[in-house]
Amino acid sequence: MRKLLKYLKDYKKESIIAPLFKMLEATFELFVPLVMASIIDTGIRNNNVPYIFRMGGILLLLGVIGLICSLTAQYYAAKAGVGFGTELRNHMFRHINQLSFAELDSIGTSTLITRITSDINQAQAGVNLVLRLFLRAPYIVAGALIMAFTINVKIALIFLVAVPVLAVIIYGIMLFSIPMYKKVQKKLDLVLKLTRENLVGVRVIKAFCRQRDNMREFDTATDDLMNMQLLVGKVSALLNPVTYVIVNAAIIAIVWYGGIKVDTGTITQGEVIALVNYMTQILLALIALSNLIISFTKAMASASRINEVLGETPSIIETENSRIEKKEENTVCPSAFKVQMKGVHFTYKDAKEESITDLSFSVKAGETIGIIGGTGSGKSTLINLLPRFMDVSAGEILLDGKNVKDYPLKILREKCGVVPQKAVLFKGTIRENIKWGKKDATDEEIYKALEIAQAREFVDSKQEGLETMVLQGGQNLSGGQRQRLTIARALVRKPEILILDDSSSALDFATDAKLRKALAKDTQKTTVFLVSQRATSIRHADKIIVLEDGNMAGYGTHEELLLHCEVYAEICKSQLSGKEVAKDEK
Repeated sequence: MRKLLKYLKDYKKESIIAPLFKMLEATFELFVPLVMASIIDTGIRNNNVPYIFRMGGILLLLGVIGLICSLTAQYYAAKAGVGFGTELRNHMFRHINQLSFAELDSIGTSTLITRITSDINQAQAGVNLVLRLFLRAPYIVAGALIMAFTINVKIALIFLVAVPVLAVIIYGIMLFSIPMYKKVQKKLDLVLKLTRENLVGVRVIKAFCRQRDNMREFDTATDDLMNMQLLVGKVSALLNPVTYVIVNAAIIAIVWYGGIKVDTGTITQGEVIALVNYMTQILLALIALSNLIISFTKAMASASRINEVLGETPSIIETENSRIEKKEENTVCPSAFKVQMKGVHFTYKDAKEESITDLSFSVKAGETIGIIGGTGSGKSTLINLLPRFMDVSAGEILLDGKNVKDYPLKILREKCGVVPQKAVLFKGTIRENIKWGKKDATDEEIYKALEIAQAREFVDSKQEGLETMVLQGGQNLSGGQRQRLTIARALVRKPEILILDDSSSALDFATDAKLRKALAKDTQKTTVFLVSQRATSIRHADKIIVLEDGNMAGYGTHEELLLHCEVYAEICKSQLSGKEVAKDEK
């Protein structure tokens, strides 16, 4: 939790005022038993009604001042707590956006959602309570103890026995609870993961009639979460009754021993009542402290999980060399090749084997490069390295003769138009989704991109055209429509490099052919990387890269690879007719 205190730096004033006013409230509260003792010993004993009313007015005044101090403390503590949560949440969101695909895949989406919502809320509640109660409760305990000694030293010894016993019990329960709260949050992660998977994959689940299996799995996860919460709740619930038992036992001892002292004339009746009030104040302070400890224990567990994410170092870092001006970028390191990969290796975190091994090739501006290979051969990994979604483990990638690591990420990714394997659209209109590619794109530019992507026809068929609403994830569109819109989104920015990661898999052969023809005609100056499982989609590319288990099995034209690359020849024979293969081999 200490590491997260830096997010309170803009709320130093609030962080000081809140506990200060709580201590002022506690100070006035400590005078109340003395005034009560005075009323009993002087006013009631002597039947002095004016004195009783005068002291009663002082009690009322102390109550009003205490209320004002309490409200002030509550306001500033809440302000600091909410500000802390906002700063932390914003910083964590920025940090998550800096992480590469490798780190995001390693951490997991569901646990990131839990940590940026539930865990930060727990930490925020902990800060709020600490500012209000962390100093007040110990101050009340210490103050009441000192005041008790000013009344009667021997009876005050009862306080000295009760308070350490309470402290040991509170510490023991806290020591047991912290790891249990961490387990609760982990089980919450699992429940959230299952919820997300079930909602996202609802169509697949229904298609395979797996609702009952998923419900059983979800019930098991929620039951585990409930059982863990019940266990930690039972342990935490021991705090209040145990505290009450010890404090009430101490009160009984005070009344019993105080009664003996009253009979001997050592202390007055009012002083006994004052001692009982001080013990009651200690009880209430410790109850508040116990609630604080429960909340703080949760906050500590959540803070640990938050720090795990914040401690994840982004593997994609902009170096000093990358701080070049945009106007200078086209004049830096001129090269005959647009893209070059030299001895590139890549290994995923905790993976035993490399996903890409010793990959080298060169691409001229305006060329179309097809990438083909079996499942898991490293096709998507290869094209994700170019815009630095992930960094190479060894070797280098050059863009216009300059290492991609030397480009600012913003400039590098502005050069690239990426169409991911999974077509992702956002809730909003078609126009808003296309403008993700270029914020200031005109309708003319949008329609041009739609025409190339073969999406103009179905957009025009919609009653509202570009203003047609797209549901979250594009659920109201077909797979092919989603893919064509994501292609248009990449094309509208007129990128220097266009990366199509198996982005036509949902298109029929006729539409796919029209798309390839339009791309060849309208993106002549654009370097295109076309990943596909279909030999027909990449056969007309200028060069084709054939991957097998992360290694380059072949590199050349369609005809060259048919003759000299066994892997490519097998792929073509499995997809093309014998006549087509024989014709191409000639």
